[in-house]
Amino acid sequence: MKTGGIDASRIESMLAQLKAAAQRPQADAASGLASAAGLSSTQGVSQGTSKVNFSDALKASLNQVNKVQVEAEQLGKSFAMGDDSVSLSDVMIAGQKANISFQATVQVRNKLVSAYHDIMNMQV
Repeated sequence: MKTGGIDASRIESMLAQLKAAAQRPQADAASGLASAAGLSSTQGVSQGTSKVNFSDALKASLNQVNKVQVEAEQLGKSFAMGDDSVSLSDVMIAGQKANISFQATVQVRNKLVSAYHDIMNMQV
């Protein structure tokens, strides 16, 4: 059955993909943090005795954000210089990834500053 030029089975498969993608971030978040901290996905999760240094994890995350932004900038420069191997969609996607990663980093910083202020305002 076609609905507005799109087959209903395609719509159902797209919905299934969206639902699967919505379930994925919880599992990917743990492995993403472990990879940003320089750990294998099983090293930090399965071993309870393994400890991750917060400053190392934070530094690795900031380095990853910087890497994404540098790559986006390089793609933009390549496209502006007329490189045929770089498409406009690649440049836009890389720019949006860099923007989202930077916004997420700013939100984490805001939460950390807020938590610091809450702790400093506690009475002992």
